[in-house]
Amino acid sequence: MVNSWRPKPGDVSLRVVRPVKLHRALGIPGLFSTAYGDVGSSIYYALGIVAISALGLTPAVLTFSAILFLFTGLTYAEGATALPEAGGTGAFARRAFNDLISFITSWGLMLDYLVTIAISAFSVANYLGHFFPVCSTWPTNSLVGIGIVAFLAGVNILGIRLSSRLNMTLVILDILTQLTVVVFGVLLIINIPTLIHNVHWGTAPTLNQLLFGISISMVAYTGIETVANLGSEARHPSKQIPRTVLLVFATVIVLYSLLSMTALSAYPVHQFDNHWVSDLTERFLQDPIMGIAYAMPGAVKEILSFWVAILAVTILTIATNAGIIGSSRLAYFMGKRQQLPTGISSVQLRFRVPWRAIVIFSSLACLMIILGNVSILADLYAFGAMLAYTMAHVSIIALRVKEPNLKRPFKIPLNIRIRRKDIPITAVIGGLATAMTWLIVVYTHEYGRVVGFAWILIGLLIYILFRRLTHRPLVAKVPEGQPKLERILYPTQPTSQKPEGKDIVDFTREDYNTKHPP
Repeated sequence: MVNSWRPKPGDVSLRVVRPVKLHRALGIPGLFSTAYGDVGSSIYYALGIVAISALGLTPAVLTFSAILFLFTGLTYAEGATALPEAGGTGAFARRAFNDLISFITSWGLMLDYLVTIAISAFSVANYLGHFFPVCSTWPTNSLVGIGIVAFLAGVNILGIRLSSRLNMTLVILDILTQLTVVVFGVLLIINIPTLIHNVHWGTAPTLNQLLFGISISMVAYTGIETVANLGSEARHPSKQIPRTVLLVFATVIVLYSLLSMTALSAYPVHQFDNHWVSDLTERFLQDPIMGIAYAMPGAVKEILSFWVAILAVTILTIATNAGIIGSSRLAYFMGKRQQLPTGISSVQLRFRVPWRAIVIFSSLACLMIILGNVSILADLYAFGAMLAYTMAHVSIIALRVKEPNLKRPFKIPLNIRIRRKDIPITAVIGGLATAMTWLIVVYTHEYGRVVGFAWILIGLLIYILFRRLTHRPLVAKVPEGQPKLERILYPTQPTSQKPEGKDIVDFTREDYNTKHPP
């Protein structure tokens, strides 16, 4: 039977529009390159910042932070495989608690992503100064950094596959160059007696300096969140995410330890004007790895400095790209869960990426680049990262208690049994350590404290207004995954005629969910 129904003037009908999902395109190489681009890049500015406070204990501080990084990585591996969706820590907190806690966690993490984009792109410009000296001076370095962010934002709008392939290409070049620096450092520079004499217990560093150094050193280990945030785009998250976490940890701890030992052997700690300092921080604070290259003898110095500049530019470009990916996917999660206006999370039909989120948060990062101050950005970086890590540990422990039967393809080993619930020891230790580190950041880092809390308050204002205007609860979880309804409004009068005399009815659409929220 042929359906002869035709809309009449004034008729109203509803059409179901299902949301476009992110594409599962990433394997271990793509996940590793994205995470390593975020983690491995920070050594190019974090080494100098940590050495200012930790001095001769810088290698030990970075190693200690790497252990906390491993504990956090295991937490993310369990959470991301149990909840393989965009959102990372925000998804864990939402499942364990409610939408309000999830928003605060995600919004703090968003600050971390924006700083990653800004500080990495700005540092790219400074390392380009080896080839073009004008690039290392302000405001040229800020303009170059903004141009890099704009280019990578365009690449990401074209799709995650293109972005992932770019990452993998740059990571291969980076690791080969970084290994070259380490090999020359081991053969020509590292001196164990010098490293021992660099430490002056109680004075260089003092306890306060050591705590400050530990807190800021965590900026060197912030890429695991990116892996968790890409769980919804991994082809086999239950296997690939844990392997990626361990692979990143093994790579980073070896390279960071040897690079910091090389730097402190080349530039020993000494007393100058009643202060303990190192030429690493006095001369190469902005580009400490370049300082290692300049410490090499003879022709090695010329060749290696050239390669280090290329290395820094490539890995920091990867980090900028990873930050853009992370921020856009986090915004996708927040919009999908009605924590931000839903227009931000819209996915482009052709390339299936949240293009509006890429444009918005890349633009905010460009505003940060204008500051041109690496130390301030590092403070903000630590504030957001420690908040996210602490909430990740707390959420995983809470899920072990609230949902012991939740399917966990990867489960953290080393558990203690309390009231018939398995509590992961590494999550307890990691959560306490990252919480203490966050408190140290709040207490000792003025810019991190002021700007960090201001960012949270602004976010809460946006969240509360959005929830109130859309008649949604502030705390309770809003159901997700509901189809979107479009109401088709037919005009009361026909607007045109077909040649054969039949009516053609033009119609308009409006988002039915906007005025009638679920």
